[in-house]
Amino acid sequence: MTAPGTPSEPRPSAPGTDPFATGAAPYGTGAPASPPPATTRPANPSRARAAGRTAGLGLALALLIAVTVILVLFVVFNGQTVQISLVFADVDAPLVLALVIAAVLGATIASLAGAVMRARRRNR
Repeated sequence: MTAPGTPSEPRPSAPGTDPFATGAAPYGTGAPASPPPATTRPANPSRARAAGRTAGLGLALALLIAVTVILVLFVVFNGQTVQISLVFADVDAPLVLALVIAAVLGATIASLAGAVMRARRRNR
């Protein structure tokens, strides 16, 4: 027989230091395994969402004010009367009205063309 502690016999482990049983660091260091890192979350997620909504509303309000100012300036600087030649008649109207009618007609044609393209893609 050989004396304990020789390479031919396994080393006995001290109670509570088995790495497979307790999750301690391997091979008898005795140090417990480090806990998993804690995830950081805001204290109250609904407050974070509310802050995001508030920022979005503020941005939307600022954009609305800017567009309104631009439209008012557009109307003021394009107030002169122009002659519009329609298919069957000639009409005298403010330039701003003619430009708005042209913009609305252009947007309508673009949206109809987009709807036709979506319908074609769907039917393929």
